[in-house]
Amino acid sequence: MSSQVDAGRARWVLPLCWTAVLLDGFDLVVLGSVLPVLLDAKEWGLTAASASVVSTVGLAGMTIGALAIGTITDVVGRRKALIFAVASFSVFTALCALAPSVFVFGLLRFLAGLGLGGCLPTAIALVTEYARAGKGGSATTTIMTGYHVGAVLTALLGIAVLPSLGWRAMFVIGAAPALVLVPLMLRYLPESASFLRATAPERKLSGGASAVASLFRSGFTRATLAFWVTSFMGLLLVYGLNTWLPQIMKSAGYPLGAALGLLLTLNIGAVIGLVVAGAVADRVGLRPSTIGWFAASAVFLAALSIKLPGIGVYVAVLIAGCFVFSSQVLVYAYIGRVYPAENRATGLGWSAGIGRIGAICGPLLGGAMLTAGIAYPWGFYAFAVVGVLGAIGAAAVGRPAAAEVFEAEPTRQAS
Repeated sequence: MSSQVDAGRARWVLPLCWTAVLLDGFDLVVLGSVLPVLLDAKEWGLTAASASVVSTVGLAGMTIGALAIGTITDVVGRRKALIFAVASFSVFTALCALAPSVFVFGLLRFLAGLGLGGCLPTAIALVTEYARAGKGGSATTTIMTGYHVGAVLTALLGIAVLPSLGWRAMFVIGAAPALVLVPLMLRYLPESASFLRATAPERKLSGGASAVASLFRSGFTRATLAFWVTSFMGLLLVYGLNTWLPQIMKSAGYPLGAALGLLLTLNIGAVIGLVVAGAVADRVGLRPSTIGWFAASAVFLAALSIKLPGIGVYVAVLIAGCFVFSSQVLVYAYIGRVYPAENRATGLGWSAGIGRIGAICGPLLGGAMLTAGIAYPWGFYAFAVVGVLGAIGAAAVGRPAAAEVFEAEPTRQAS
């Protein structure tokens, strides 16, 4: 591939990866949007407990996908892995609309999760390598605005579509963008130049095992384990709140329309928080920003336990969203700064994969509290404790000496 072609295609990296991450944002919110409808209609005899199982198996698929695709991305390339992730997720999401039973629905959510789990770490790894020097934090937060724009659009879609077209239409509409995105990626998305330089025939044969082992070499062990803990906590918050916030707010006495509006507000706050977090991280550094964002998340989540009248609850949820979701994004940016190019996608994939276990625990925690009748206000106290543990994990990362390799590595500017 010529340098002219690379320069031209570099312009496509951010918009294509941003759109791919937008689909991840759709999946973040879609289940939380349709669950109240499914539960009210007693579709397939669904209960809060069985809904938690459906959420869990989907997240289990994402966990496996993040671990597997995140690792093989450093072997087969970012481009192939991302296109596969988007295509497979979209096919199985569309099929969810045809599910005849809760078992089939859960199975399709699991299969969709396999592809979706690899989408985020692969997209972040690719965008990081095309980021301008010194802009790693804002590059990651910029692409992650797609995640929450997708969540916002899905919440809006739920308000508009669910009363008239029903829950099945949500999955058809969510899968449709791939009909345009996948052909564009096949034509315009470039491969990572650092991947092409680092790839050798012998690495293709044993690259997966070698890439995973590299996360525990050269002083990276402490950082790797700390990132896993922090990602676990961050995604527990993200998925726990997005899956159960509408139902928690309903249990507190808010009508369904207001509960969905609060889910929308939460993700609008996330987009605002991402813009601010990226600028702050580029100015003061990723480590203090990540710690501070998790600590602020804990404070504002605890504050949600106070029932506020009128617009007050929307303001509180907006502020909480500014910190909760940006915290996990800053973790991804921090990972991209610590690991060098040759195992960056593996580091992101495994942190995201371990984090997905937290994503499984979040809906389980919310479902258990709802079943016990204590989700409001104690659910918010529990999530606040998780935020504190995330701050502690980020503080424990430290700075591996090997990270100097990445700091000195020249970065390309997208032109």
